Amino acid sequence: MANLQLYSYYRSSCSYRVRIALNLKNLAYETVPVHLVRDGGQQHQAAYRERNPMRQVPTLVVGDDSIGQSMAIIEYLEQVHPEPALFPKDPVAAAKVRAFCEMINAGIQPVQNLSVLLYLENEMGATGKRGKWGNYWIHRGFEALEQSLQHSAGRFCFGDTVTAADCFLIPQVYNALRFKVDMAQFPTIARINETCLAMEAFDAATPANQPDTPADYGS
Repeated sequence: MANLQLYSYYRSSCSYRVRIALNLKNLAYETVPVHLVRDGGQQHQAAYRERNPMRQVPTLVVGDDSIGQSMAIIEYLEQVHPEPALFPKDPVAAAKVRAFCEMINAGIQPVQNLSVLLYLENEMGATGKRGKWGNYWIHRGFEALEQSLQHSAGRFCFGDTVTAADCFLIPQVYNALRFKVDMAQFPTIARINETCLAMEAFDAATPANQPDTPADYGS
């Protein structure tokens, strides 16, 4: 395995997903912080834009190659380091895990992303509406996730084995708490979140435990 660099922001849920996957696969990596707010957003600087034209985190650098988008990164890690597996071997079961991931990746997280919130405030005049906007879309998405989990959950999202679905769910719960979503309405999600966060691979990936976490985080 080539040396890995992860361009990341401590509070980015997309980066958080990849950190979990790297930890679960016991892969060493260097964190390269990209502050999404400081200096007008370091993701907009030319050097980073060359690595990631979307100006987003995460980006995984493998040798001379840069890979953006959390799902693509996790799929790459699965191919080159298949154990422990994050997707089932059965094609239908694997597709269901991917579908769950995409409910978050495509259906929830993008509409509460920082760039969307900034556009709402700065261009659409929705000043002070971040919390309401984020709460609505996460709550709506969690209704679907909670329903889906009734058919698949064990200790984790899919039975009693950690999959990529858990890598995606736990960072989204972090976002839900930031946007003050009432997790009592989603008991299965809340239970899986608690189970996962008791594991070292998940705990080490939390925003509280990153090299770029501010000293006053949580105060």
